[in-house]
Amino acid sequence: MSKVVHIRSGKSNSPFRYAGGKFYARKLILPHIPITKVYCEPFAGGASIFFAKEPSEVSILNDLDVDVINTLTQIRDNLDNLLDLLDGIPATKKLHAFYKNEYKPGNELEQAFRWYYLNRTSYSGIMKKENCYWGYGEKYSMRPENWPKHLRTVSDRLKGVTLTSVDFETCVDTAPDGSFLFIDPPYFNADQKKFYPCHFEMADHVRLRDCLARNVDRLMFLITYDNSQGVRELYDWCDVMEEKEWQYTINRTDDQKNGKKLSDGHKSKRSNGRELFIKNYDKSIVEICQPVRLPNTIAKK
Repeated sequence: MSKVVHIRSGKSNSPFRYAGGKFYARKLILPHIPITKVYCEPFAGGASIFFAKEPSEVSILNDLDVDVINTLTQIRDNLDNLLDLLDGIPATKKLHAFYKNEYKPGNELEQAFRWYYLNRTSYSGIMKKENCYWGYGEKYSMRPENWPKHLRTVSDRLKGVTLTSVDFETCVDTAPDGSFLFIDPPYFNADQKKFYPCHFEMADHVRLRDCLARNVDRLMFLITYDNSQGVRELYDWCDVMEEKEWQYTINRTDDQKNGKKLSDGHKSKRSNGRELFIKNYDKSIVEICQPVRLPNTIAKK
């Protein structure tokens, strides 16, 4: 009897579509990530930087959104059963509405299945229910038949990774001495309530500043924030503050909320991301990590 061969995508990208994620800024961010024993993301979200960089000895991904962490956990620990639930299910507007409004998960596996399906088929991956609209484009979105091979690659990358869902203060304060933290908090000026189940108030931005200040001598961190005067004032005590800019992708999916369809010629405008990179270290005196290199795209079961 021949062995079962499972195809991997060979692409170490986030498994999620994630509003405000750093997928399109990876090439700008990676040259600032130092090699350390412990790598930690207190606001993991889609974890695009984790998936793009070479593995660390210890990796910690944290997010207050329990659905994000549960889905990553099921991908890591329960992939075969998750793929069984996804098997043969097409991306359709009718099913998107069903899983959003009617389907009732009975356990954490089914909750991850629902969340992943909606995330892959929603406009910009927005998961807050009132703004979670159908947004799958056959030509431009990852097709359901390609989900399994990508999730196998993701599952491989998540092996041995610590996944937590706690407040960022707990995550930062308990990180081991010498850890490097990539910190991508909710934007300072944006209205995150439209996009995320968990959002920041001004008091939370101040809490983050105070938390990092009290850990500044034992941890290295890179913060990516929107370029605003308020952020500059909060972090005027940090060693390095650099302006960065990149182009976001054009969103090639239907904008159901605004009644705009690809078939009618809808194509979102390309916009620039303007952010601050804030660091408490000089990258010229640390060894910088490399992009991940996967050995092959096929693995035997």
